Amino acid sequence: MRITYDSTSDLLYIRLDEREQPLVNERLADGIVLDIGEDDKIVGIEILDASKRVSLSALLPVRFGETVGAD
Repeated sequence: MRITYDSTSDLLYIRLDEREQPLVNERLADGIVLDIGEDDKIVGIEILDASKRVSLSALLPVRFGETVGAD
């Protein structure tokens, strides 16, 4: 999984599957687009005006290897 944020365009993109494959864009709601790949699986999520829709401070930077509830 890869999460990228472009502050210039305020666009957040979450890529769930890095494989090269044909994609179909499906608008889920105003400003939210799903990339649908093989076998109708969600490959990516694009969020426009991300700073208004998502708590970026809670999401970025992404931390790996942490256990929920660990002190």
